[in-house]
Formats: sequence, C-alpha cells, structure tokens
Amino acid sequence: MNMLIQENRQVLIKSLPQGKLETGNFYIESVKVPVVGEGQVLVKTAAFSISAGTRAGLQGSASYAGGPSAGNVMNGSGIGQVVLSRCEAIPVGHWVKASTGWQDYSVHNGADTEIIPHGYDPVSYLGPLGINGLTAYFGLVDVGQPREGDTVLVSAAAGSVGHLAGQIAKINGAHVIGVCGSDAKRNILVSELGFDAAVNYRDDDFRQKLKIATPNGVDVYFDNTGGMILGSALFRMNIGGRIACCGVVSQYDTDRPAPSPKGIPGLLINKRVTMRGFLIYDYADRFAEGRETLHKWISSGELKSFTDRVQGLESAPGALVNLLAGGNIGTRIVDLN
Repeated sequence: MNMLIQENRQVLIKSLPQGKLETGNFYIESVKVPVVGEGQVLVKTAAFSISAGTRAGLQGSASYAGGPSAGNVMNGSGIGQVVLSRCEAIPVGHWVKASTGWQDYSVHNGADTEIIPHGYDPVSYLGPLGINGLTAYFGLVDVGQPREGDTVLVSAAAGSVGHLAGQIAKINGAHVIGVCGSDAKRNILVSELGFDAAVNYRDDDFRQKLKIATPNGVDVYFDNTGGMILGSALFRMNIGGRIACCGVVSQYDTDRPAPSPKGIPGLLINKRVTMRGFLIYDYADRFAEGRETLHKWISSGELKSFTDRVQGLESAPGALVNLLAGGNIGTRIVDLN
C-alpha cells in the first residue's frame, strides 16, 4: 500500500446533541493516514460496532464511554487488519480488535491492540466474543446469579447484549422473559432464541402483560433500560431478588434524563432485593474465561448471535440514530469492506 496517496475518511462530531441525536451532529472528512510510531501498528478498519453507550458518552452520563467533543473522531470499537507494524509482537496481516473509532485507518500502541486468534471469525469480537457477549455473560452469571428454575427478566431483550443475556439465562436453567419494543422482536425472541415469553413495552397494557408473563414474580432482572421498565420490574421482584444494572438506554438520547423510578429504596428494603451496577471492564482479567465459555456455547449451537449489518462509513450516523430508536436486532456493525 502506498501510504502517500491513501486518505483516511473519518466521521467527526460536528456538535453535541441538544435533545435527540441527529445525523446532522456528525460530518465526514478525509485526512492523511496517521504516522506509525515505535511500538505501534496501523490498522485498516474492516468493521466497527454501533452501541448505545457511545450516545451516553455524548451526553456526558457515562465516564466509561469517554468524553467526546466537537471536532473529534466518533469513538467506537472495531476490527481490522494490521497494514503497517512497528511492533514486533503484532506482524502485518494479523486481525486485531482496537478502539478504532469511526474511520478507515487508526494507529494503536501494541499494548492497546488485541490480536484475534486464528480460526475465529473477527466479527465475533464485536458481538458474542466481544464487549456485548462478555457483558451479557458476566452481568448475568456473576451479578444476576440465576439459579435453575429462577424467573429471569431481560429488558432491551432483542438488543446487542439482551439477546445474549436471555439465552445465557436459559442455558443456566432459568425461565426467561424478554421486554422489547415491537411485536416482530417479541416473536423472534420466542421462536428463534428460546425465550419463554416476551412483552412489548409499547403496548398500552404493558404492565398487565408483564404481570401475566411473570405469574411467579421475578428472581433476576437484567436491566438495560432503566426508566419505566425498571419501575415496572421493581414491582415484580421476589424476596431476595437480584437486579443487574447494565445500562440506561431509555435515558441516553435526551438532554433531560428522567429521575429514578418510584419504589427505591422502599421496594428494595421490603423485598431484600440486591441492585448492583457493573462495568464490563471490571472483569478484564477474566475475559479469557468468559470467551472460552461463550465460544463453547456458540460452537454447540446453544447460543445464537444476531448481527445487524449496515454498509459504508457514511451510514454510521444514521445507524446510531436508528439504533437509539430501537431499530436493531442483535449487534449492529458498520462494514467498511
């Protein structure tokens, strides 16, 4: 590759959103390919993931998502091949995962670049073997701690994390109920992913349908949404129940997040419910353990992973806006090939 004539297309933040995110909050420009320093690699991005957490970063409500500002490349995790290396441990041609951001090329220190083992589908490192799958695994198994026969409720159940968390609960012998935003998603959760039931939170009688779907209450709630759905789940929790707080997607796409739902701390006290937040990075030293188990389940067919793909760098802003409106099923990625 002649680096002198290559351009690096980037999606940059034009302005921080006021209210709901719009595609106009981003713009695309071309710059020179970055220079590779000693101990670094240049990665040509093949695909990157679109996640609700990046919207939280734009809002300033999630320190883990970084602090993007106008003029910066939009952040995100990607996969790609090393096209130039000054790091002995990572030769040219290797597939890697890194914080590529929304751009064609990026430079990374060798220590910050994860080599994808031969024989693994690189895209899986954006989904079931990446942050999404690991979040579902550790959030459900370590934080939620479902026991065989428990009723597990998962919100945003058709999303990148939720569709995996629900299946992991089933693998662990639980009765699983999903909450989603459309009848089509509800049908997929039950017919294709093995959920025992699913409820559409947009239905006028959602609370009644949730009650019917959980006649024995809820032992574990995997919360991806916060807001009204969390408030409804609180009233279904059994004594000694566990709530794993993974995300608050209902509050991301706004400049005026709603207050916490009613029932806190009263319901927690009366029902002796444990409500615990977590970040996947807390489990960094156990990623190998999680990936080994997840890969085993995928190989055996026990765990299905849905990937929602869009094409081209220019599609990324719209893909995030649409995701925040509930347009995805599974992990959404942008393909640059």
